[in-house]
Amino acid sequence: MVSRAGTLRATGRYLLLSAILVIMIFPLVWMFRVSLMEPGSISGGSRFVEAAFTVSNFADLFTSGQLLRPLINSVIVGVMVTLGNILFCFMVAYSLARYQFIINKGLFATVIAVLMIPAHITIIPLYVLCVKAGIYDSYWALILPWLVNPIGIFLVKQYIESLPPAVEEAARIDGASELRIVFQIVMPLCKPALAVLAIQVFFTNWNSFLFPYILTLSDSLRTLPVALALYQGHQAVDWQHLMAGSTIAVLPVLVLFLFLQRQIVSGITAGAVKQ
Repeated sequence: MVSRAGTLRATGRYLLLSAILVIMIFPLVWMFRVSLMEPGSISGGSRFVEAAFTVSNFADLFTSGQLLRPLINSVIVGVMVTLGNILFCFMVAYSLARYQFIINKGLFATVIAVLMIPAHITIIPLYVLCVKAGIYDSYWALILPWLVNPIGIFLVKQYIESLPPAVEEAARIDGASELRIVFQIVMPLCKPALAVLAIQVFFTNWNSFLFPYILTLSDSLRTLPVALALYQGHQAVDWQHLMAGSTIAVLPVLVLFLFLQRQIVSGITAGAVKQ
């Protein structure tokens, strides 16, 4: 009876998870299918299955130039912001975790306090600051404000504190400089946490819409989410081309997650228990 009850519970659990999976994956399947339908096709009913497949929608987006430039902009901004966060968040986190200055606790408290402030409250001050600094409607407005992430500082600091300081002390005894200890010894040990930080920052900036929309004015500086939001027909929404653009926006994130899911899980769990 016990084994039978356990089997029933396991079966029910798998059925529930399968139902949740179908509910979550159906929008992606619908988006991919509509993106492969001929322009003007009806996307509902039997036409969803019977309509012919075509890749012309993807070709149209690139040949018209409506998607290529925003795609390049999103890649540039995402890569630059990700590299900046890896470097600066690591440096700040290391100083907070290893150097026992009097003001360190106060500085870390400000990092935690920033996490409690909704990002949307900073829209107007950030806009005014970018205008007065002369970086409005430029790549700098899309990159500079996001080079340091308080969540990244917190994550990397907690991970560094879980590392044994004996490795760094042994390096100092051997005559290694502080910069060499930081970047050649500690930083490689922080790869799991830095991988999680890089993935989180890249995904956030890749999908960001509000700030790129407000801080840029030129069409040549639009990122992919902004370009997709502004893409529409004169009389109706061109769902086939819109879904093709959405597919292009989703695929890099989906592929990265599938290939790096092990690093994501290991980075989240690493450092959870102090030694």
